[in-house]
Amino acid sequence: MNTSENDARRNARRWAVSSALQALVLAATPVLSTAVLSPAFAQGAAKTTLVVAAPRTPESLDQEYPPTEAVHEVRRNVYERLLGYAPKVVDGITYEDFDKIVGTLAESWDITPDKKSITFHLRKGVKSSAGNELNADSVMWSFERGWNLKSNFHWYMTQILKITSFQDSFAKVDDYTVKVSIPNPSPLIDRLWVNSDLGILDAVEMKKHVTPEDQWGGKWLASHSASYGPYYVTEYSPGQQVVYEANESYYRGSPKIKKIIFREMPTSSNRVAALQAGSVDVAEYLLPRELSLLEKAPGVKIWKVFGNYIHRAEMNNTMKPFDNPKVRLALNYLVPRDEILKAVYFGTARPTKSPISEIYPGFTDQYFHFNSDVAKAKELLAEAGLKDGFKTELGYRTGDQIEEEIAVILKSAFAKAGVDVTLSKLPASTLVERYTKGEIPMYFFRDMAIVPDAAYVANLWLNSGSLIDYSKFKNPEVDQLINAGLTSVDEKKRLEDMKRVQQITVENAPWVFLFNPGYQLATRTNVKGYSWYTPNGNAWFDFYKE
Repeated sequence: MNTSENDARRNARRWAVSSALQALVLAATPVLSTAVLSPAFAQGAAKTTLVVAAPRTPESLDQEYPPTEAVHEVRRNVYERLLGYAPKVVDGITYEDFDKIVGTLAESWDITPDKKSITFHLRKGVKSSAGNELNADSVMWSFERGWNLKSNFHWYMTQILKITSFQDSFAKVDDYTVKVSIPNPSPLIDRLWVNSDLGILDAVEMKKHVTPEDQWGGKWLASHSASYGPYYVTEYSPGQQVVYEANESYYRGSPKIKKIIFREMPTSSNRVAALQAGSVDVAEYLLPRELSLLEKAPGVKIWKVFGNYIHRAEMNNTMKPFDNPKVRLALNYLVPRDEILKAVYFGTARPTKSPISEIYPGFTDQYFHFNSDVAKAKELLAEAGLKDGFKTELGYRTGDQIEEEIAVILKSAFAKAGVDVTLSKLPASTLVERYTKGEIPMYFFRDMAIVPDAAYVANLWLNSGSLIDYSKFKNPEVDQLINAGLTSVDEKKRLEDMKRVQQITVENAPWVFLFNPGYQLATRTNVKGYSWYTPNGNAWFDFYKE
């Protein structure tokens, strides 16, 4: 496709989106007018109520549920952790300062010199939304629940901290002190606890809802909340909306926003229309071209950060022909990154040049050498015995327009070297099932690592022992370096080893490296206090309205 054809298509898309937005504003206003007239928006209340339009409501409120983007956001607002990162403000946006850990539910903590145990001294007087005071019993019950459910908490404890016995590792010292001991030294013994997946539950409230068949209250917690965070959930209607109310006893102070009405609007253009009409205050996960249009819209503010997302097309490294690294390298030389950046992302993304998030310590892009080079790709395929190319399949999620647009571009680009790609548009659940079972050769995958540590990130996606190494990448040296990085306290050596991990990974190309799309949020101009955290979910405690 030549430049003029690209420009024509982009202009046509802009015109279509602009026309659609105008129509949708008119169409959406009467539908949403009940929100405008509701008591929550009476004089005074409107300033403390935030209405949010999002692609989907969270699938569950339980922090042991597999994390999704919507679930991550719930955890940031409902659950409180033991530790956190200090805030820092850059260009009017609050970020986490990865160099400074602060106490949250733990007022202070002690780490032994060998980094094999950490003792948390809990804040006194901290109240949950149910009015129950935080103590060591709630912390220990939260730990025990997570361990026994063998989901998120259990994975962090066994995979990252290498814990094998609950009794040997978790202990109540007194009513406000808890100690965690681990078998090996860990550089993450404190940093791991900033993770929003490791929130503390109000055990007093939780125990009211356990049954002999459900001794950890999972059925109740799937649709309710019980923690010490700034908000609690008063209404959970999956597929419709979630309502948050402020925890007035929150230890950091009463939230400025007292109520959040979180509405599901699956269609992106409807979220745009509602925001322009003033029927919602915040619109999440809009398309880049919609954000480009909204930047010029009156009454709307676009917040942009380059966060920690990594979007790629993963290849099943055990499935032919992707078991040959030369084939995987060839596809990377066929990606028209400049075209994708302009046509799909409107310049709001950055090429991914490493398996480590670009904003994290230890990141390097010095080994990334891929450009658009069809001749090089053909040469590699010929060396792999595939000079005439091959047929394969690329899966992407139904309803994900960005992935669909990239898929169409990749299909055309790969064809230049004889690679015939069948595009499979699949429901998200079906796609996940297929790639977790190793039943699809190539698929889109977008994820982020919450803990800003290169060994932690590499362990998630590149350690062959990881549950989420869906690409089935396996390299003995990489496994050894990652496992050493999880137990070594020699920071200089860890960073050197992680640099080597990045080199080996890029040279073996287990993925088609694509983009970090960043994180953008559209709000009304009177919404202030935007902040960004590693799970890419909004923290409503930071927000306020003028």
